[in-house]
Amino acid sequence: MKKLALAIAVCLGSAALTLPATAAEKTSDHNIAIAIDNKVVTEHKATINGEKLTYTATTGTQPVWDEEGKAIATLHYTYYEKNKVSDKSQRPLVISFNGGPGSASVWMHIAYTGPKVLKIDDEGYPVQPYGLTENQHSILDVADIVYVNPVNTGYSRVLPGDDGKLPSKDKQKALFFGVNADIKYLASWLNTFINRNNRALSPKFLIGESYGTTRVSGLAHELQNEQWMYLNGVILVSPTDIGIERDGPVDAANRLPYFAATAWYHKALEADLQQQDLLPLLKEVEDFTLNSYLPALAKGGFLSLQEKQRIAKQVAKYSGLSETYVLQNNLDIPTASFWKELLRDRGYTVGRLDSRYLGIDGRDAGDKPDYWPELTSWLHSFTPAINYYLREELNYITDVKYNMFGNVHPWDRTNNRTGKDLRLAMAQNPYLKVMIQSGYYDGATNYFDAKYTLWQLDPSGKMQDRLSFKGYRSGHMMYLRRPDLAEANQDIREFIDSALPKGKSAKY
Repeated sequence: MKKLALAIAVCLGSAALTLPATAAEKTSDHNIAIAIDNKVVTEHKATINGEKLTYTATTGTQPVWDEEGKAIATLHYTYYEKNKVSDKSQRPLVISFNGGPGSASVWMHIAYTGPKVLKIDDEGYPVQPYGLTENQHSILDVADIVYVNPVNTGYSRVLPGDDGKLPSKDKQKALFFGVNADIKYLASWLNTFINRNNRALSPKFLIGESYGTTRVSGLAHELQNEQWMYLNGVILVSPTDIGIERDGPVDAANRLPYFAATAWYHKALEADLQQQDLLPLLKEVEDFTLNSYLPALAKGGFLSLQEKQRIAKQVAKYSGLSETYVLQNNLDIPTASFWKELLRDRGYTVGRLDSRYLGIDGRDAGDKPDYWPELTSWLHSFTPAINYYLREELNYITDVKYNMFGNVHPWDRTNNRTGKDLRLAMAQNPYLKVMIQSGYYDGATNYFDAKYTLWQLDPSGKMQDRLSFKGYRSGHMMYLRRPDLAEANQDIREFIDSALPKGKSAKY
């Protein structure tokens, strides 16, 4: 692939700081820091969704400013634009975040929507030698994409003050590390990015994965109400609760469909269930969960013994666990216990983020696994791939460490009303649509919780036609499985197309 690299030095504010043509800025003979405001541009070719195209990749940093206009942090991003687009006002822009909080925007970047994808097997397991190949399913044929790394993730960093020292931990937390602080500074940063890159008129979409769904749900409202930037769509991949409560019996009951999916995958169910396809089985389990299991759990210790035994028998049948084990847990099986118990007799645990993965513990006894086999597997392939890709293919050279997971804790989770804010943003903006994407084998943010969140997002039911759910036969990062990579990207294409107004006025 022919690459044309262009390093651009930028002057930052009144300080007139000229940056060298490299991503790393020396601050002394022994210290390095990421450049505060720079970018490197490369040109590429690809075949995506059957279309041959050329595109520009821009990777660099852009400051976060405080209210006095001082740079307090710098965020690293990678921005892909399809070339030969005559009218950017007609070209959608997708703004992508991962979660954690504290995770870099690496997972969806090089395994889902971007123009390059990990070299992995068809089910998503790492294969050496690690690296990247062309992603023929990328959404770059229909939309430009920017991947943003929040503070302390990827190459993004907090900046020292005038005294040369970093702000205190408490100050950093107040500025960056909390539900609402995160949303506030990112909205301001995005406003700068949009205007710098002449995308004010473009249809805009947010996509977030895991905690990133909390982030983009809040951003939808913040962008509209504080930056006056209106969106066309929000995509929630493996969503958190986004501040919508589902404690107690709801939390316990909602796990069962995920348990059933995992047990089915590992052939741990009785023959009559195992011979069914996954989707009709899940429909059956969902009906039982809503109509029998949840009401039984709501009765707590006052559930009759006969009814408790009847429910336990059915929960055991659907979960692949023993009836005795279900009763020992008073019908409420913790997810960590399920990961340890399901295949205990085979000597394996199952993964948290993707329960197709198997782990081996030091001993078969115990009530939770020693480690998460799926995360270990993913870090095998993602870490070398992103470091190689940014340096060797996008020409972004720095000795600063790329943080797959950065130090953002303790994270302030108080006053999380992101779900309510997303509903309000939808009410204010008749164009705004929301789609949820979930993997059936995700035990961290299970798919039935995601459905519940969708149902509760707009209790009035008046915006039901703008809410949709898509499920996939994989886990938290469902796009790692090759068939789901194709299907999930196609679902995004269709969602983008459905959310474009096509001359329709923004009114009820």
